[in-house]
Amino acid sequence: MSELSVNHLLGIKYINKQDIDLIFETADHFKEVINRPIKKVPSLRDITIANIFFENSTRTKLSFELAQKRLSADVISFSAAQSSVKKGETLIDTVNNILSMKVDMVVMRHSNPGAAYFLSQNVNASIVNAGDGAHEHPTQGLLDSFTIREKLGEVAGKKVVIVGDILHSRVALSNIYALQMQGVEVKVCGPKTLIPKYIESLGVTVEPNLRKALEWCDVANMLRVQNERMDVNYFPSTREYAQQYGVDKALLDSLSKEIVIMHPGPINRGVEISSDVADSQQSVILNQVENGVAIRMAVIYLLASKIKQ
Repeated sequence: MSELSVNHLLGIKYINKQDIDLIFETADHFKEVINRPIKKVPSLRDITIANIFFENSTRTKLSFELAQKRLSADVISFSAAQSSVKKGETLIDTVNNILSMKVDMVVMRHSNPGAAYFLSQNVNASIVNAGDGAHEHPTQGLLDSFTIREKLGEVAGKKVVIVGDILHSRVALSNIYALQMQGVEVKVCGPKTLIPKYIESLGVTVEPNLRKALEWCDVANMLRVQNERMDVNYFPSTREYAQQYGVDKALLDSLSKEIVIMHPGPINRGVEISSDVADSQQSVILNQVENGVAIRMAVIYLLASKIKQ
């Protein structure tokens, strides 16, 4: 059986197209498993995984936990709010203490960009990055591509626009890397203040006009405005943002073709998308959530196969 070229999943930029293909093939198999009456496989009965979340998370944390349990791994979960980190313990010491309990893999979300990479260099375990600051969120990038493949039959040759707060979004960066690796043309759309200065160096075009962006694309991935990462105001008001960059059903229906609407969640209904768009036939938001479990099962399974060797 083929295997991943890496021992950790730190970001999409550290893997290659063959890795993505292998993850998708494995996820196809696991998607079938999670739709059976008995949703578990005994694949990782001898693997222990620690979920270490230094930032709030609902979907990602539950998705990883469910993926691990579906694979029959032993799972321990750690929330920084109730931990010794609050007493001044370093990240390395915290993780090494957890690893001394014979943990094989760490899934970590952290507010600092590069935290997962730093950990991979300093501890002896397989690391999965569940989001590091505004840097990357690799499993989200993978599950978004996987959802496009499922909906449109293939990813190569498609046109995807990412709309909204690109500046603070780790989802945007992971999506750009993953989509481009698979032969997708990517544009971004949003207020000028929320588009990073370096974006064009990634081979991405900026389209300031939302209607033009939607007419151009096959898929629109709508991002929420990440108020929790903002220390200044990047646009006048939420109402104005919604008028300029929000998608409602009237706008969607007025386009010359049908496009696919995605959103990594959590949704701010009435801001980046209206409820009737989020719940419409064109939306694949709940498919993304379901595919997240299959993709995370695939990633964990493939990394665990390397540990077992």
